[in-house]
Amino acid sequence: MYHQQLGRQASTQLAGAFKIVDFDDPVTIRARKYVTGTHVILREIEVQAGTTPRQEVWIRHKAKLYRYRRADGGNGGCRAVPVLLTYGFVLKPYVFDLARGNSLVENLVEAGFDVYMLDFGVPGKEDAGLAVEDLVLDYMHDAVQKVVEISGADEVSLLGHSQGGTLSAMYAALFPDGPIKNLVLLAAPTEFAPQEPGPLGLWTYTSRNGGAMFDPKIVPTWLGNLPTGLASDVLDMGVSWMANGASTVCRSMSFGGYDAALRHIREQAERDVAVRSWLAACKWVDDAAPFPGETFRAWVGDLYQQDQLVKRKVKLRGRTVDLSNIRCSVFNIAGKWDYVVPPSQTKATIALARSSDTESLTLDAGHIGMFIGPAAVNKLWPRLGNWLETRSVN
Repeated sequence: MYHQQLGRQASTQLAGAFKIVDFDDPVTIRARKYVTGTHVILREIEVQAGTTPRQEVWIRHKAKLYRYRRADGGNGGCRAVPVLLTYGFVLKPYVFDLARGNSLVENLVEAGFDVYMLDFGVPGKEDAGLAVEDLVLDYMHDAVQKVVEISGADEVSLLGHSQGGTLSAMYAALFPDGPIKNLVLLAAPTEFAPQEPGPLGLWTYTSRNGGAMFDPKIVPTWLGNLPTGLASDVLDMGVSWMANGASTVCRSMSFGGYDAALRHIREQAERDVAVRSWLAACKWVDDAAPFPGETFRAWVGDLYQQDQLVKRKVKLRGRTVDLSNIRCSVFNIAGKWDYVVPPSQTKATIALARSSDTESLTLDAGHIGMFIGPAAVNKLWPRLGNWLETRSVN
């Protein structure tokens, strides 16, 4: 009985303290993961993410396109315009489908949308030369065409977050005559060195005028790909022995209370979407893929250091990416507390696009909290659903 009481107390504390908050970004989640000891729990409990039923419908090299279905096996389908989700190329895109009850994918599918997601995959050493133009003109273009083919629709809503949003804006600019009908950008930078770049953007002022301080060419030249998960791996190595030690000590001193607490945590995660989401987010935040070397060179050198996108100097296979060519409907969403991509880096899209239908929304949230935190359920999802619904008719 005492052991059960200890377990209940632990699960109650977990429900109160371990949850995603609106201001969260990968850095804050990662920090709280280790400070709260969630990394110890994750070594003991299997966490499922990306649980919405899906089918692989296209593959190119390591990139894959998934089509989602409702829990009963049917697809959304009743909306005339399908939705294609695009994340970045470092952290994994299953954050769009984080956990049951806290999933943008699940929300859109249940609202009647035919939902697809492009996953760029995990690059290997042989992919160090993978460039931005490959991602936009090959992978994204083929995925869009496949969505049109499978859905039978003439047009597509393209939704991208962060790096995926920047690529989506590039695609819409390069193909202004279709088939993109709606462009939804979540925390998507297009002006990388604005007057107010935010705390993490200040380094552009010291590195944009040359490679004396940092030349991004060193990554493809000397490393091939940037091992983005290296820091997490090193940190995990450093704490893993402590986690193992902590679990051993707790088991030996709690006389069964530790295992009872773990059982209650499992049960709590099954019942409580907040706990389930927190555990899934802590798993996701350190589940990184290598940053393709050539893409890193262009992203840092051409975009951050030289701000070439808003200057109309980005060329993909000889084609200039001009954001003023965007003519589809645009919904541009930023987070007030986003220190990864501050709102100032996202405003140029609306300013430059020639679309007659544009809308901006700034949420009181951070880079990740905006679409998996309370702000997502209460503000973003309803607003986004209504915006897409009115623009997803024949």
